[in-house]
Amino acid sequence: MIRVALATKNPGKVREIQAILDGDIEVVAPDASWTPPPEDEPSYEGNALAKARSLATHMDMPSIADDSGIEVDALEGEPGPRSARFAGDDATDQQNLDKLVGIVMQTPADDRGARYRCVAALVTPDGVEVACEAAVEGRLIFAPRGTGGFGYDPIFVPHGDERTMAELTPTEKDAISHRGKAFRALIPTIMGLADRA
Repeated sequence: MIRVALATKNPGKVREIQAILDGDIEVVAPDASWTPPPEDEPSYEGNALAKARSLATHMDMPSIADDSGIEVDALEGEPGPRSARFAGDDATDQQNLDKLVGIVMQTPADDRGARYRCVAALVTPDGVEVACEAAVEGRLIFAPRGTGGFGYDPIFVPHGDERTMAELTPTEKDAISHRGKAFRALIPTIMGLADRA
């Protein structure tokens, strides 16, 4: 069993990533003394690598992290890496969602294209750094639906479905999500760590 630490303080995300990496990879939560670095890089990759580097140094073990966001065509790709702070630096998920709903309500239906994008990163204490990017295309609605997921999931409808991400089961969401695809792309590199041990 290969063990990797996941750079997040969110227990739900630990469970989600463990399910995505199901198999020979064990996801370990950081110890309580780790403080995440600020997510102030201008790119998803920069933020993901900064978190993974910080935890790899702190726990002296291979560490993974991700950064993700929603890119809205009508906003020329914004909010992007600032998705978690769209309504302000201390905004809640609900405040961010409400702000985007207000914009979508004023956007013609044909201009509501959007995508979720994620970069998942792996950093080892001896300096290996790998990042994998993935996206899922979709469209936005202005009447939130569903109770699953988090963030902007209640208004994001992935291409090929009529349900929002918040209406999908966790298994359905992991199969198509930007985060699921990005972390699955990291699996061969993580498994390769056993050959370097």
